[in-house]
Amino acid sequence: MIVAYCRNRIVSGVDRWLNSMFSRGFIVDNATCSLIINVFCEMGFVNKALWVFNKLVEMGFKPNVINYTCLMNGLSNRGSIRQAFELLEEMVGSGLKPNVYTHTALIYGLCKKGWIDKAFRLFLKLVRSDNHKPNVHTYTTMIAGYCKEEKLNRAEMLLVKMQEQGLVPNLKTYTALIDGHSKEGNLDRAYELIDKMSEEGLTPNSITYNAVIHGLFKKGQAKEAYLLLKRINQIGISPDKITYTILISENCKADDSRRALALVNKMIKCGIALDMHTYTTLISAFSRQRKIRECEKLYDDAMKMGLIPTTQTYTSMICGYCRDNNTNAARKIFHRMSNDGCVPDSFTYGALISGLCKESMLDEARTLFEEMIDKGLSPCEVTRMTIAYEFCKKNESSTAMMLLGKLDKKPWVRTISTLIRKLCSESKAEMAAQFFDKLLDVNQTVDRVTLAAFMNACYDSNNYSLVADMSEKITKAKRISVE
Repeated sequence: MIVAYCRNRIVSGVDRWLNSMFSRGFIVDNATCSLIINVFCEMGFVNKALWVFNKLVEMGFKPNVINYTCLMNGLSNRGSIRQAFELLEEMVGSGLKPNVYTHTALIYGLCKKGWIDKAFRLFLKLVRSDNHKPNVHTYTTMIAGYCKEEKLNRAEMLLVKMQEQGLVPNLKTYTALIDGHSKEGNLDRAYELIDKMSEEGLTPNSITYNAVIHGLFKKGQAKEAYLLLKRINQIGISPDKITYTILISENCKADDSRRALALVNKMIKCGIALDMHTYTTLISAFSRQRKIRECEKLYDDAMKMGLIPTTQTYTSMICGYCRDNNTNAARKIFHRMSNDGCVPDSFTYGALISGLCKESMLDEARTLFEEMIDKGLSPCEVTRMTIAYEFCKKNESSTAMMLLGKLDKKPWVRTISTLIRKLCSESKAEMAAQFFDKLLDVNQTVDRVTLAAFMNACYDSNNYSLVADMSEKITKAKRISVE
């Protein structure tokens, strides 16, 4: 019964029968354990897979290398690479030795986290091993990792190396390289690789062509993208969810929401279910166009389908409400996302802070700014400038100085310099002087643009004493940069 439910991807059924087994003291065999872990992980229930695994071990189950590898793979896919390595230590501690599939799962997890150098060190460990040499899947994982990090030369080098080892690249290997080159705008190489695939008897699929279509749109070659789409339709490759999402996204970027919605309707007619990414793309587009009612309808439709909003979904909604001068609704959405277990990022905070500043709700904006800093989030330049400038407008430059003082040195210097130029452009030389003086105390250099803006503002306001004071301070310290 458990195997049947697993094959049909019915997690609730698997869970129910497992609990019934556990209550009777029964445990499954190793093959069934791997099947259960794979299904739970593929369906997004990694924590449940961990619980089942640990429960079985408590009941006397002896996991093998495959069981551990399945669980590490699930953790790596989720991005929980530290947990995966902890599981590796547990496995080795129990006397089991990792195989090439175990290492490949860990390499994938490291690449997903962007830790490409660590992944390559683990890859080299396999290359130097006498027992477990990297296979096609291992090479493909490493090639995809380099492509993701835009290190195409290294990816191409690995392609050559794997062929020298007698390994034949598969569809995923070529697709990873085609995707990497397409994103870089090197479409000639992408087409070369497609031709090479055909020569080796491999047929490009929708994922392969989606990469090229996306690349064509990125280069502004929309006409060529639609021609390619027409051509692959003629050879029997129908657009999939990713194809439609690319097309919807590109039309949204062009502010052609009518055509984007037409594509959504076509997608539904073709029996392709919309996912949260598609809804978020549309919400973001309507948000930019200040069509908050459409955003709300799309959000409600996604909720009715049981989809889970992402941080980007909530951020787009908050941006829409702030553009509509409805900060109350924006704050409600912000608190809702926290209650739903969705963690706000720096863009989420920035959107709400900007909205609050626009409504002159500076105390709340200040609280949020301090909160995001305490959480280790780095506010972007726009957020930093917005809140600092708004406090300066209220003649509360000391508060602006205090808030910016929470930043690391590099963003602090950049923001202070921008703020000085902004204040100078509005003939607020005396206020600018407070920040300029602090900049000289903290930083070793002053860029010439900021210096010129400050001097001109002082001359325009006939405030020659400020010029004299700052010039003397700069000269003594010899802090003028040659930039």
